[in-house]
Amino acid sequence: MQPARTDTTVSPLASFGARIKGFGPVLGLLSLCIAGTLLNGDFATVDNLMNVLTRTAFIGIIAVGMTFVIISGGIDLSVGSMAALIAGCMIYFMNALAQGAGGDLAPITMLVLGIAMALVLGAGFGLMHGLLISKGNIEPFIVTLGTLGIFRAVLTYLADGGALTLDATLSELYSPVYYTSVLGAPIPIWIFLFVAAAGAIILNRTTFGRHVQAIGSNEQVARYAAINVDKVKIATYMLLGVCVGIATVLYVPRLGSATPTTGLLWELEAIAAVVVGGTALKGGEGRIVGTVIGAILLSVISNILNLTSIISVYLNAAVQGVVIIAVAFLQRGRK
Repeated sequence: MQPARTDTTVSPLASFGARIKGFGPVLGLLSLCIAGTLLNGDFATVDNLMNVLTRTAFIGIIAVGMTFVIISGGIDLSVGSMAALIAGCMIYFMNALAQGAGGDLAPITMLVLGIAMALVLGAGFGLMHGLLISKGNIEPFIVTLGTLGIFRAVLTYLADGGALTLDATLSELYSPVYYTSVLGAPIPIWIFLFVAAAGAIILNRTTFGRHVQAIGSNEQVARYAAINVDKVKIATYMLLGVCVGIATVLYVPRLGSATPTTGLLWELEAIAAVVVGGTALKGGEGRIVGTVIGAILLSVISNILNLTSIISVYLNAAVQGVVIIAVAFLQRGRK
């Protein structure tokens, strides 16, 4: 007796629909660019587009790290406050070196030490999050909501409620990191592209990337498959912390100071970029390319609001919040 035949053929219409859905963020970005050009002629200028991409770089770099965390089934609400505290500590440390604590160190050495400190702090904060979540069995939402308040409160204490300003000599030496262009594009854009490319390779071409997706799909099954879930989770939060450190290193030379409002709502923008790019909020599925497009798309929305008077710029965060809720609503049937 022949076994019953199972028909797994996908109709052409369903296949076409799936492909269109995959290109949704790209189509949305193209539509916004066309609308922006029609609404204001300044939108399509090279200077404006470079400004949009440079603005995107900070959030985009953080969003790349956030993609790993969300795919693994986690979340981090503290990245904006973390960036603010790292910026404050970085400036505080470099100022101390410049005022004598560094002995005879050259200014460039002080900058290198400050940058190294920012990356180490980012990795350290990520390690703390990962340990509390995996070893302490505390929900990611609770851990990062708590550190959100802690990070910003510590920065406010260090700045005595005001601003921490980088030493003038170091600020002049550091400013080219943000303001200098290479091959027509500002350095933050190149760093963003490098981080995104590295993130895509790690996620799609390494065992670690496959383990991140496996944990997000089904953590219990991943444990049965001998995947060290705790270790992978800790690594994802450390990776996000390093990305926050890189973004902060690029952000500090922009203004040369850190205040209690530095990085405000960056967590909202980073999470929005990830989910708009197609990553499932429940984990297990996502793409770095989608995150990059999502980050650019949100910056374009903000830029159009600035160039036109359709909606007040004060409602920018509200627009991003609506985008997150709308995408989550559309994802409710997934997984």
